[in-house]
Amino acid sequence: MTQHKSPLAAVPEETPGHGLLKGKKVIVTAAAGTGIGFSAARRAALEGADVLVSDFHERRMNEARDALAAEFPEQQFEAITCNVQSTSDVDALISGAAEKLGRIDVLINNAGLGGETELVDMTDEDWDRVLDITLNGTFRATRAALRYFRDAPHNGVIVNNASVLGWRAQRAQAHYAAAKAGVMALTRCSAIEGVDFGVRINAIAPSIARHKFLEKSASAELLDELAAKEAFGRAADVWEVAATIAMLASDYTTYLTGEVVSISSQRA
Repeated sequence: MTQHKSPLAAVPEETPGHGLLKGKKVIVTAAAGTGIGFSAARRAALEGADVLVSDFHERRMNEARDALAAEFPEQQFEAITCNVQSTSDVDALISGAAEKLGRIDVLINNAGLGGETELVDMTDEDWDRVLDITLNGTFRATRAALRYFRDAPHNGVIVNNASVLGWRAQRAQAHYAAAKAGVMALTRCSAIEGVDFGVRINAIAPSIARHKFLEKSASAELLDELAAKEAFGRAADVWEVAATIAMLASDYTTYLTGEVVSISSQRA
């Protein structure tokens, strides 16, 4: 039996910007390289924002900033190195961004770490590193941002990067899935507190968005298998994920907080 190939199997051309974030000041963590972080930073710029990119890898971070500045010469781009495992680094990121950009309107928490390890072979260090970067890093940045917004004379938005693995079961992903489920719970609980400071907090949960960084942490065979299971028969392009982040950061979702939006062409 021949499987029908959907017209949606082809990645569409990127949707042009519509000024959704015009005049906004946006921070994106883990924004270097080829993944969702850089794509989110670029999408924010495409929607009119000034953007501060952050990453642990200083050279790649500066390359990301320079690439954005070259593409969008009329807008402001800054960079601050940050290790999300360090409270002092994260606090300095938020205070430094407020100084460089003049204010903060949006924080996109993208930093995370994956990998494939069966639970029976997983060491404490394997578990702790993934949880510390992916969940605790999101906690540290959210806490620092809420402290900023508590004293700011304007509202704000936080968008967290979770994963459908916060809901789904997958072999060799116990540490990553647990961390992403924690990001979902953190999103819901922090959103209730964020209301006091005029802050909306939501999360995205992509199924599979294929990019070079992901291909370093998972086998091509596994990625092909996961993509084939999607209703469209393909992975998401990173711009499709970034466009949803921009929507959540924008005034198109002013009555949405504490929600986790699945970016998937099949099941939650």
